[in-house]
Amino acid sequence: MNSTTSTTSIESLTLEVTDVAAAERFYSAFGLGSRVRLRASEEPTTGFRGFSLSLTVSQPADVRSFVDAAIEAGATVLKPASKSFWGYGGVVQAPDGAIWKIATSAKKDTGPATRKIDEMVLLIGAADVAESRQFYVDQGLRVAKSFGRKYVEFATADSSPVKLALYGRRALAKDVGVPVDGTGSHRIALGTTGGAFTDPDGFAWEEA
Repeated sequence: MNSTTSTTSIESLTLEVTDVAAAERFYSAFGLGSRVRLRASEEPTTGFRGFSLSLTVSQPADVRSFVDAAIEAGATVLKPASKSFWGYGGVVQAPDGAIWKIATSAKKDTGPATRKIDEMVLLIGAADVAESRQFYVDQGLRVAKSFGRKYVEFATADSSPVKLALYGRRALAKDVGVPVDGTGSHRIALGTTGGAFTDPDGFAWEEA
Protein backbone atom coordinates (compact mmCIF):
# COMPACT_ATOMS: atom_id res chain seq x y z
CA MET A 1 0.00 0.00 0.00
CA ASN A 2 1.30 3.45 -0.88
CA SER A 3 1.85 5.60 2.19
CA THR A 4 1.35 8.94 0.43
CA THR A 5 -1.60 9.86 2.65
CA SER A 6 -1.22 13.53 1.77
CA THR A 7 -2.82 12.89 -1.63
CA THR A 8 -6.26 13.53 -0.17
CA SER A 9 -7.15 16.30 -2.55
CA ILE A 10 -6.43 17.88 -5.89
CA GLU A 11 -4.39 21.03 -5.31
CA SER A 12 -4.61 22.18 -8.91
CA LEU A 13 -6.09 21.15 -12.23
CA THR A 14 -4.21 21.89 -15.45
CA LEU A 15 -5.65 21.61 -18.93
CA GLU A 16 -3.15 21.12 -21.71
CA VAL A 17 -4.15 23.12 -24.77
CA THR A 18 -2.79 23.87 -28.22
CA ASP A 19 -3.38 27.63 -27.93
CA VAL A 20 -2.92 28.97 -24.40
CA ALA A 21 -3.92 32.56 -25.23
CA ALA A 22 -7.18 31.43 -26.86
CA ALA A 23 -7.96 29.12 -23.95
CA GLU A 24 -7.32 31.93 -21.46
CA ARG A 25 -9.80 34.13 -23.30
CA PHE A 26 -12.40 31.36 -23.32
CA TYR A 27 -12.15 30.46 -19.64
CA SER A 28 -12.13 34.11 -18.62
CA ALA A 29 -15.35 34.69 -20.58
CA PHE A 30 -16.79 31.39 -19.30
CA GLY A 31 -16.28 32.70 -15.77
CA LEU A 32 -13.89 30.16 -14.25
CA GLY A 33 -11.13 32.59 -13.37
CA SER A 34 -8.26 30.80 -11.59
CA ARG A 35 -10.11 27.50 -11.10
CA VAL A 36 -8.19 25.89 -13.96
CA ARG A 37 -4.60 26.25 -15.06
CA LEU A 38 -3.46 26.09 -18.66
CA ARG A 39 -0.27 25.03 -20.37
CA ALA A 40 0.76 24.39 -23.94
CA SER A 41 0.77 20.86 -25.32
CA GLU A 42 0.87 19.31 -28.75
CA GLU A 43 0.27 15.76 -27.47
CA PRO A 44 -1.99 13.96 -29.97
CA THR A 45 -5.53 13.25 -28.82
CA THR A 46 -8.66 12.16 -30.66
CA GLY A 47 -12.28 11.65 -29.66
CA PHE A 48 -13.38 11.24 -26.05
CA ARG A 49 -10.55 12.04 -23.64
CA GLY A 50 -11.99 9.91 -20.86
CA PHE A 51 -13.09 12.66 -18.48
CA SER A 52 -15.52 15.51 -18.01
CA LEU A 53 -15.61 18.49 -15.68
CA SER A 54 -18.81 19.39 -13.88
CA LEU A 55 -19.92 22.65 -12.34
CA THR A 56 -22.66 22.33 -9.73
CA VAL A 57 -24.75 25.48 -9.28
CA SER A 58 -27.81 26.36 -7.23
CA GLN A 59 -30.57 26.84 -9.82
CA PRO A 60 -31.48 26.60 -13.53
CA ALA A 61 -30.84 30.31 -14.10
CA ASP A 62 -27.19 29.79 -13.25
CA VAL A 63 -26.97 26.78 -15.57
CA ARG A 64 -28.31 28.87 -18.43
CA SER A 65 -25.99 31.75 -17.58
CA PHE A 66 -22.87 29.60 -17.68
CA VAL A 67 -23.98 27.68 -20.78
CA ASP A 68 -24.82 30.91 -22.62
CA ALA A 69 -21.46 32.44 -21.64
CA ALA A 70 -19.62 29.34 -22.85
CA ILE A 71 -21.46 29.36 -26.20
CA GLU A 72 -20.79 33.06 -26.69
CA ALA A 73 -17.10 32.42 -25.98
CA GLY A 74 -16.95 29.68 -28.62
CA ALA A 75 -18.06 26.44 -26.98
CA THR A 76 -20.01 23.75 -28.82
CA VAL A 77 -23.29 22.49 -27.32
CA LEU A 78 -23.30 18.74 -26.73
CA LYS A 79 -26.54 18.72 -24.71
CA PRO A 80 -28.76 21.82 -24.48
CA ALA A 81 -29.72 23.00 -21.00
CA SER A 82 -32.94 21.23 -20.04
CA LYS A 83 -34.84 19.53 -17.23
CA SER A 84 -34.09 15.95 -16.33
CA PHE A 85 -35.14 13.41 -13.73
CA TRP A 86 -32.27 14.61 -11.51
CA GLY A 87 -32.70 18.35 -12.00
CA TYR A 88 -31.54 20.73 -14.73
CA GLY A 89 -28.35 20.83 -16.77
CA GLY A 90 -26.49 21.15 -20.02
CA VAL A 91 -23.18 20.05 -21.55
CA VAL A 92 -20.74 22.06 -23.66
CA GLN A 93 -17.34 21.39 -25.19
CA ALA A 94 -14.71 24.10 -24.92
CA PRO A 95 -12.67 25.07 -28.00
CA ASP A 96 -9.70 23.23 -26.44
CA GLY A 97 -11.75 20.01 -26.38
CA ALA A 98 -12.53 19.74 -22.66
CA ILE A 99 -16.13 18.75 -21.88
CA TRP A 100 -18.03 20.72 -19.25
CA LYS A 101 -21.35 19.82 -17.65
CA ILE A 102 -23.23 22.53 -15.76
CA ALA A 103 -26.01 21.22 -13.56
CA THR A 104 -28.25 21.75 -10.54
CA SER A 105 -30.53 19.45 -8.58
CA ALA A 106 -33.11 22.26 -8.47
CA LYS A 107 -35.80 22.37 -11.14
CA LYS A 108 -37.09 25.89 -10.44
CA ASP A 109 -35.41 29.26 -10.05
CA THR A 110 -35.53 31.04 -6.72
CA GLY A 111 -34.10 34.29 -8.06
CA PRO A 112 -31.83 35.78 -10.73
CA ALA A 113 -28.60 34.03 -11.70
CA THR A 114 -25.72 34.61 -9.29
CA ARG A 115 -23.07 32.76 -11.36
CA LYS A 116 -21.81 31.22 -8.13
CA ILE A 117 -20.17 27.80 -8.49
CA ASP A 118 -21.02 25.53 -5.58
CA GLU A 119 -18.71 22.72 -6.62
CA MET A 120 -16.39 21.65 -9.41
CA VAL A 121 -15.99 17.91 -10.01
CA LEU A 122 -13.54 16.00 -12.19
CA LEU A 123 -15.26 12.85 -13.43
CA ILE A 124 -12.86 10.22 -14.71
CA GLY A 125 -14.34 7.62 -17.05
CA ALA A 126 -12.67 4.51 -15.68
CA ALA A 127 -12.30 1.26 -17.60
CA ASP A 128 -12.86 -0.56 -14.28
CA VAL A 129 -14.36 1.62 -11.54
CA ALA A 130 -13.61 -0.89 -8.77
CA GLU A 131 -9.95 -1.20 -9.79
CA SER A 132 -9.49 2.57 -10.01
CA ARG A 133 -11.30 3.03 -6.70
CA GLN A 134 -8.88 0.68 -4.96
CA PHE A 135 -5.91 2.36 -6.62
CA TYR A 136 -6.93 5.75 -5.24
CA VAL A 137 -7.68 4.32 -1.80
CA ASP A 138 -4.15 2.90 -1.83
CA GLN A 139 -2.88 6.39 -2.66
CA GLY A 140 -4.51 7.70 0.52
CA LEU A 141 -7.82 9.05 -0.74
CA ARG A 142 -10.95 8.42 1.28
CA VAL A 143 -14.20 7.31 -0.34
CA ALA A 144 -17.13 9.64 0.37
CA LYS A 145 -19.78 7.93 -1.78
CA SER A 146 -19.77 4.63 -3.60
CA PHE A 147 -22.31 2.85 -5.79
CA GLY A 148 -20.54 -0.43 -6.49
CA ARG A 149 -18.84 -0.54 -9.86
CA LYS A 150 -20.88 2.38 -11.22
CA TYR A 151 -19.80 5.53 -9.37
CA VAL A 152 -17.34 6.58 -6.67
CA GLU A 153 -16.78 10.00 -5.15
CA PHE A 154 -13.77 10.80 -3.00
CA ALA A 155 -13.62 13.10 0.02
CA THR A 156 -11.51 16.22 -0.48
CA ALA A 157 -10.06 18.93 1.71
CA ASP A 158 -12.05 22.15 1.99
CA SER A 159 -9.20 23.97 0.25
CA SER A 160 -9.31 21.73 -2.81
CA PRO A 161 -10.61 23.54 -5.92
CA VAL A 162 -12.07 20.37 -7.39
CA LYS A 163 -13.54 17.06 -6.27
CA LEU A 164 -12.61 13.72 -7.81
CA ALA A 165 -15.15 11.09 -8.87
CA LEU A 166 -15.08 7.92 -10.96
CA TYR A 167 -17.71 6.80 -13.44
CA GLY A 168 -17.65 4.02 -16.03
CA ARG A 169 -16.09 5.27 -19.26
CA ARG A 170 -19.00 4.21 -21.45
CA ALA A 171 -21.57 5.63 -19.01
CA LEU A 172 -19.72 8.94 -18.79
CA ALA A 173 -19.50 9.29 -22.58
CA LYS A 174 -23.23 8.67 -22.81
CA ASP A 175 -23.94 11.16 -20.03
CA VAL A 176 -22.09 13.98 -21.82
CA GLY A 177 -23.35 13.03 -25.28
CA VAL A 178 -20.24 11.88 -27.14
CA PRO A 179 -19.08 8.57 -28.68
CA VAL A 180 -17.02 6.51 -26.24
CA ASP A 181 -14.07 6.02 -28.62
CA GLY A 182 -10.94 8.07 -28.12
CA THR A 183 -7.17 7.69 -28.13
CA GLY A 184 -4.05 9.61 -27.19
CA SER A 185 -3.42 12.10 -24.43
CA HIS A 186 -6.08 12.98 -21.85
CA ARG A 187 -4.70 16.55 -22.00
CA ILE A 188 -5.18 17.06 -18.26
CA ALA A 189 -2.83 16.96 -15.26
CA LEU A 190 -3.69 16.95 -11.55
CA GLY A 191 -1.49 18.69 -9.02
CA THR A 192 -0.97 17.20 -5.55
CA THR A 193 1.46 17.57 -2.66
CA GLY A 194 1.75 13.81 -2.28
CA GLY A 195 4.07 12.85 -5.11
CA ALA A 196 3.72 12.00 -8.77
CA PHE A 197 1.90 8.92 -10.03
CA THR A 198 -0.29 7.71 -12.90
CA ASP A 199 -3.62 5.97 -12.33
CA PRO A 200 -4.85 2.79 -14.12
CA ASP A 201 -6.53 4.87 -16.84
CA GLY A 202 -3.42 6.93 -17.58
CA PHE A 203 -4.37 10.12 -15.70
CA ALA A 204 -1.23 11.82 -14.41
CA TRP A 205 -0.82 13.37 -10.96
CA GLU A 206 2.19 15.60 -10.44
CA GLU A 207 3.74 17.75 -7.72
CA ALA A 208 1.65 20.92 -7.40
